[in-house]
Amino acid sequence: MVKNIAVIRGDGIGPEIVDQAIKVLDKVAEVYGHTFNYTDVDMGGCAVDKYGDPLPESELNKCLQSDSVLLGAVGGDKWNSVPGNMRPEKGLLRLRAGMGVYSNNRPAKIWRQLADASPLKKSIVDNGIDFIIVRELIGGIYFGEHKTEGDVATDILVYSEAEIERIGRIGFETAKKRNKKLCSVEKSNVLDSSRLWKKVMHRLASEYPDVELSDMLVDNCAMQIVKNPAQFDVIVTENMFGDILSDEASQITGSIGMIPSSSLGATSCGLYEPIHGSAPDIAGQDMANPIGTILSAAMMLRFSFDMPAEADAIENAVSAYLDDGYRTADIMSDGMKLVGCKQCGELIISNLKKA
Repeated sequence: MVKNIAVIRGDGIGPEIVDQAIKVLDKVAEVYGHTFNYTDVDMGGCAVDKYGDPLPESELNKCLQSDSVLLGAVGGDKWNSVPGNMRPEKGLLRLRAGMGVYSNNRPAKIWRQLADASPLKKSIVDNGIDFIIVRELIGGIYFGEHKTEGDVATDILVYSEAEIERIGRIGFETAKKRNKKLCSVEKSNVLDSSRLWKKVMHRLASEYPDVELSDMLVDNCAMQIVKNPAQFDVIVTENMFGDILSDEASQITGSIGMIPSSSLGATSCGLYEPIHGSAPDIAGQDMANPIGTILSAAMMLRFSFDMPAEADAIENAVSAYLDDGYRTADIMSDGMKLVGCKQCGELIISNLKKA
């Protein structure tokens, strides 16, 4: 099978971690008989420096013409003083909107080899942490009107029934493929938008009788994620709530460098990226953890390319790497073997075989 992948290396450690993910994809192609073609795309601070634009239309078009997009990370202190509309992160928002990827799916899973790294009590971790947050990505307060008039600032939060329904369906469909439990998170005791959210979710529930739907207020959900994360299978929520909750969920796994994400819309062309930032303080020092990006590539194979065996092979190779006691600096602990970014990729590749 031939697939065309747009590659955004981005800023900071982005180029280093993406390079390792591409090497893993090349090994998958060799083992399974596929061909992956790569097209480089400039986005973020590097695009600001090169074009004066965090995502020129020509670069966005490269992404739209691909089968999926693999992203490293964008941004850094270097661009903190540029105008707001020129910030590297604006390129990411434009990319999401341009691709129409309205669903961000972020797993919160603790690898058994890293259980001791979780900040939660052992009794909580032992119950298991393995859930997915499905976050609406291109609506809500981040994409509403923003204005400041004198000493008053306003940000508008808007959701339509259609926007809620399409992300709701992603939530239900994801739950169907897992343990058939979906928790809809909102703030319906205060917000009209959340009351509409709850109404639409309950209407959809009749179409998914095999999925158990529950409701939870966002403040309670934030507490429950640290108190009893084992209760969750799939969480579906709006943009800002999902942004905050998914960052919280990443921390309880104790390994932000290990966590991938996917962003999907109405087509199979998705955006895949690790959840961490560009970490400019360690860029170019071969210290970065590429596993979040490598696992993002595995998600691409699973969700966009319908290659579940190949995705399993990557995840099994990562697990074998951890079993062998290798760790990059961000997850290093006593008794483990410290490796750099490149060696981490090489070791994972050495473990990769047909699942």
